[in-house]
Amino acid sequence: MEYMSNSRRDRFERVASKRVDRVIKDIQLLANCSNTNNYEYTSSDVEKMLKAIKAELKLLEAAFSTGVRDSDEGFKF
Repeated sequence: MEYMSNSRRDRFERVASKRVDRVIKDIQLLANCSNTNNYEYTSSDVEKMLKAIKAELKLLEAAFSTGVRDSDEGFKF
């Protein structure tokens, strides 16, 4: 039983590390969109993006608290 537990733990660490790195990189890439020399946006656009990101973070926290994921909706302006 301990072997299976370690295997699942190893898989979690491997998969979660890659996914967290990808999320961080994507957030950094999204921050590049703040360059007004290349992009045009409103404060409302920024609020919508941040609201969607914060909502998804809340779902993530809930998923780890309960072990259940509720939503799989994408973001649209």
